[in-house]
Amino acid sequence: MCGIVGYIGKREAYPILINGLKRLEYRGYDSAGVALFSDTIRTYKHRGKITDLEKYIYGKETNGVLGIGHTRWATHGVPNDVNAHPHTTETGDIVLVHNGIIENYATLKLFLEKKGHVFSSETDTEVLAHLIEEIRKEEKGDFPSIVQIALQKVSGAYAIAVLSLKDPGILVVAKKGSPLVVGVGEKELYVASDPYPLAEYTKRVIYLEDGEIAALFHDGRIEMRTSTYESKTPHIHVLDIELERLEKSGFEHFMQKEIHEQPRAVRDSLRGRLYSVEDALLNLGGIQSVQEKLFTAGRYTFLGCGTSWHAGLIGKKIFEDLLRISSHVEYASEFRYGNPIVGENEIFFGISQSGETADTLAAMQCAKEHGGTVVGICNVVGSSIARMADAGLYTHAGPEIGVASTKAFTTQIATLLLLGLYITQKRKIIDDKNIKKILRELSNIPEKIEKILTADDSIRDIAKKYKNAKNALYLGRGYGFPVALEGALKLKEISYIHAEGYPAAEMKHGPIALVDEYMPVVVIALEGPSYEKIMSNAEEIRARKGKIIAIVNEGDTRFQNVADDCIEIPKTEDLLSPLLSVIPLQLFAYHIAVLRGCDVDRPRNLAKSVTVE
Repeated sequence: MCGIVGYIGKREAYPILINGLKRLEYRGYDSAGVALFSDTIRTYKHRGKITDLEKYIYGKETNGVLGIGHTRWATHGVPNDVNAHPHTTETGDIVLVHNGIIENYATLKLFLEKKGHVFSSETDTEVLAHLIEEIRKEEKGDFPSIVQIALQKVSGAYAIAVLSLKDPGILVVAKKGSPLVVGVGEKELYVASDPYPLAEYTKRVIYLEDGEIAALFHDGRIEMRTSTYESKTPHIHVLDIELERLEKSGFEHFMQKEIHEQPRAVRDSLRGRLYSVEDALLNLGGIQSVQEKLFTAGRYTFLGCGTSWHAGLIGKKIFEDLLRISSHVEYASEFRYGNPIVGENEIFFGISQSGETADTLAAMQCAKEHGGTVVGICNVVGSSIARMADAGLYTHAGPEIGVASTKAFTTQIATLLLLGLYITQKRKIIDDKNIKKILRELSNIPEKIEKILTADDSIRDIAKKYKNAKNALYLGRGYGFPVALEGALKLKEISYIHAEGYPAAEMKHGPIALVDEYMPVVVIALEGPSYEKIMSNAEEIRARKGKIIAIVNEGDTRFQNVADDCIEIPKTEDLLSPLLSVIPLQLFAYHIAVLRGCDVDRPRNLAKSVTVE
């Protein structure tokens, strides 16, 4: 969850570290800090956001061409100045930043206290700094070797960057279970938790694998070792990130920008894959290595967390409607703890925006160990899920900085749609005529999203009516149910209003007790097989004085007599409807959060990339 940055080279490190931390702030913003190495190591850290750290450092000494930085999402220890990273030992020799969780930190801490070490924070990270210092007393070897020996004694996940006062020209980095990227410049090197902070400095990056450690030197040299202490030649990847996509580009918030980017994002998701609508040609190159297994699978299972789990629910319904084959959705965070039964010819789809979600990675690994074939669906090239999966598809949403996912969701759905259609076509379950009809409509979806976005101001006016609500219900049937879950999640994530999504018929089995004149109820009421049932559910809410906000198709006048407010969206095929119906729910949540004065891009207690379990 936390964000790590580092720099070693010929330039002043401080501006690079601060800029990098701002790029990574979506990963955590409880506290932040930097350590700068010149004649000594100066450490500055402060509770709060990066701007708070900058104010704290203003006027202080920031010289140094070597440094590390960190923005924290708290796990062990409350957010405060003492628990903020970097952490150092009493002697000041070891200074370290860390993303992840040291599971055996309590045992290690007890061992170190018996050796005379005194700790100042509540964190697991400080234990690792002291452990490295203690190992140095007992073992011979250069600094990277000492760090590697210490890490062999650690259980859990980590990405670290560490400095030593005794080794002024070296920055040591390592990872296991948490992401870390090294950027390669001209006789200078950068470190970050993901590629975004590196894009304005270099396009050449190295993705560390689990167990690897790298020593970075002032002259640009890199010495890498595997978990078995073998030397390794780094493999350099070339980034394809447009810098302007990392900026707000005139929007007030990243989330607002990313909602409005969805027409482009969905087009990019379809580009090159929706090869020819009229010939019903699809091209999904990322799955060629497993396509025979995909075409003959007896069961499909979707793994994800949060918004990605909601996308999986839609994927399940798409696959069952198209393929008529049993499909399942599992919370990735629960999958490996449930003694899973994996079929001999079962395909698992691991869905994650970042490609670094720890629970999804663990679930995918469990599925592989049980003999399943794993396909990754993610947004970030070079991510851990992309590297672990047997095959995969990128969603091509582009960088998503806002913590609450928006365009990640719609591009995940678009990608799953293409995948379901591709398998359907190859299994000859639906004829090309019907596939062409769906593909033709899918190609029109970006334009229809653009049309919905023109209603932004009117949705804001509706949001004004409900900004002081304490609770909200979201109801849907069929494809509308996962969208109701996603709409409720968006509202509670960024506005802190308690909201729940339900299958509309389940309202009568408990939640209707909550409905009164103060309760807004969002109803996804699109024309289709469930329309009359949804109408009936809405009448039940109206009879109890609930306030109804309905997502309806253009020209629907019937619901206007039932709902307090209606938001119209264009008509489309039933299985494509989530791509449209979720847009007004994103805008509704966004505007309510802004009207309530919430920090939309950095909602409390949340972080973008959940890299701890």
